[in-house]
Amino acid sequence: MITKKTHNLSDCDFNSGEVILINKPYKWTSFKVVSFIRRLINVKKVGHAGTLDPFAEGLLIVCTGKKTKDISQFQNLMKTYEGIITLGKTTASMDLETEIIQERPYEHITASDLENTKRKFLGEIEQIPPMYSAAKKKGVRLYELARKGKTVQREPKKIFIHDFKIIKVDLPNVHFEISCSKGTYIRVIANDFGESLGCGAVLSHLKRTRIGNFTINDALKVDDFKKLMSRELVLEKQ
Repeated sequence: MITKKTHNLSDCDFNSGEVILINKPYKWTSFKVVSFIRRLINVKKVGHAGTLDPFAEGLLIVCTGKKTKDISQFQNLMKTYEGIITLGKTTASMDLETEIIQERPYEHITASDLENTKRKFLGEIEQIPPMYSAAKKKGVRLYELARKGKTVQREPKKIFIHDFKIIKVDLPNVHFEISCSKGTYIRVIANDFGESLGCGAVLSHLKRTRIGNFTINDALKVDDFKKLMSRELVLEKQ
């Protein structure tokens, strides 16, 4: 496994298979990270275990070579996210990637309101995938339809919220940490949280900090991985 503690890649075999912990940058797509690594290591089989929206940052598990067969195992692991829910605003994308379409008062919301509402989201719940998502309807990505102003019916899916902590409240911002099952849209949690409070809400920041036992503290920034690869090429030429 290649992590922040990896100092050289001399023992790595990307074709046979390696697992790389990457700290995905803000505004990068998960696909861009995979393409970036594929070019650096010059191996065709590269994939990631769990998409992060461009708006989000944080831990992304990237598998190469034969390790791509393990992707589904990583996808099934519990995920932990930290972020900020901003009350009083709603958008079509449920985050700040699209324009604000409605604003409502939030000043009356109390700490008790937040705690009581939070409890509604614990355990097994149903969640409808957002239109601005990579989920497909009849083979077409939902976000492609959304960008054309179209809305289609989506079937609710069962997810599991293991833990939902409110870390800090600085209205309109609510800082949180959520641990959840695969397939959970944190944007939808933010939106539904705001609707339950009656004031609306958007997800204004998101960072994935853990996947199973893998943490963001061990993840390499993309530039750090590039430096490791450049150093390895220099050593090979010596």
